[in-house]
Amino acid sequence: MTTIKKVYFVGIGGIGMSAIARYFHKRGAAVYGYDKTETTLTRKLEQEGMKIHYTEDVSAIPEGIDLVVYTPAVPASHAELQHFRERNFPLKKRAEVLGIISRSMRTIAIAGTHGKTTTSSIVAHVLRTGGIDCTAFLGGIAGNFDSNYVLGQSDWVVVEADEYDRSFLHLSPDLAVITSMDPDHLDIYGDPAAMLETGFFAFARRLKPQGQLWVQERLTDEFAGEEFAEVMSYGLGGGEYRSENLRVENGYFTFDYQNPSTRMEGLQLALPGAHNVENATAAITIALELGLSEESIREALQSFKGVKRRFETIYRDEKRVYIDDYAHHPSELRAAIAAARMLYPERKLTGIFQPHLYSRTQDFADGFAEALSALDEIILLDIYPAREAPIPGVSSSLIFDQITNPAKQLVTKSELLDVLAEMDTEVLLSLGAGDIDTFVGPIADWLEKK
Repeated sequence: MTTIKKVYFVGIGGIGMSAIARYFHKRGAAVYGYDKTETTLTRKLEQEGMKIHYTEDVSAIPEGIDLVVYTPAVPASHAELQHFRERNFPLKKRAEVLGIISRSMRTIAIAGTHGKTTTSSIVAHVLRTGGIDCTAFLGGIAGNFDSNYVLGQSDWVVVEADEYDRSFLHLSPDLAVITSMDPDHLDIYGDPAAMLETGFFAFARRLKPQGQLWVQERLTDEFAGEEFAEVMSYGLGGGEYRSENLRVENGYFTFDYQNPSTRMEGLQLALPGAHNVENATAAITIALELGLSEESIREALQSFKGVKRRFETIYRDEKRVYIDDYAHHPSELRAAIAAARMLYPERKLTGIFQPHLYSRTQDFADGFAEALSALDEIILLDIYPAREAPIPGVSSSLIFDQITNPAKQLVTKSELLDVLAEMDTEVLLSLGAGDIDTFVGPIADWLEKK
């Protein structure tokens, strides 16, 4: 990778793609790319010096490209991808490039159907606070770095290990965490059993000799047996490495940490939610394994600023709170809603949810409906299709019809702001992984004017 002077990204605006683009740019390579939509992130990349265009235009590709990186989210019929294939350009998937980059480093890989972005961001922040100047490739914009890529000087790298398209099988970690293995991406794996065997178990087998793996304690039964005898567990209230006695004190989620050799009491995490305390538990475990001090761990947890779109407080005044979250799986919805309920137990919760993918809606409609029913008011938007063509008979109505709370509305994006204007919200959550984030600014503006 050190010889590459000119690199081109097909789908440069993706969160994982942009991290690798930043890696090459920081190393002095000229970075070019295509994305179908101009976003805050692509504008930031352009401000950093990368050249990006937004139409499928072969003539916009510069001469002398050494490497083409692409994401499976871009269809094979894409004109620029076809151009590169026909001319035998060196073409690699994002995950393959990340695997090559990390191969020469000591790797901490965080996997899981949810929780991996926050966990990897906490790990990177804790290590850097404690004196390990790690590099990090993250799946979100971490507040402490204002980036999804962090350049370090040590030989440690923290990577988010993505199960989509079996991307994480390009990694060979020294230390690894699996936060969750809920069924997801069944359009790739086929069924939950195949997702475990050809996904997460295969990832676990890729640990380096003497490598260490911690799994969330509810997953230990899945890793029973001689092959995974060395696997360790962590969790909230359970596991060999655990946090317990969770309470809210002075605006912090406060808890105690216990492992076979260490106990720390009164740790404080600035990021709300029991699920985030569990994520922090994995980060504490790795930090202690690498010899960091209790003092530096305490400091890092208190100063962690969270990740953009992971339970991010956008607006707050005496009467109203607005939180934005990337939740796009039933388990993530339950966690976000529970965190809001714990922080604001006496207040009405209103949630706006945009389902992501037809296939995920079809697979988990009942789970989405059950999770959303825990809100006091529900606004449901149409499905964001992302990379998928419509599936006959699959729409947001599959979820809507199963929501048991009668305080529900099914609206289009064009109607959303008018519907909100008629409501008296107290705690408002916007939830989803599609383009619902384009409403964050307008909703915040509306609340300020209100």
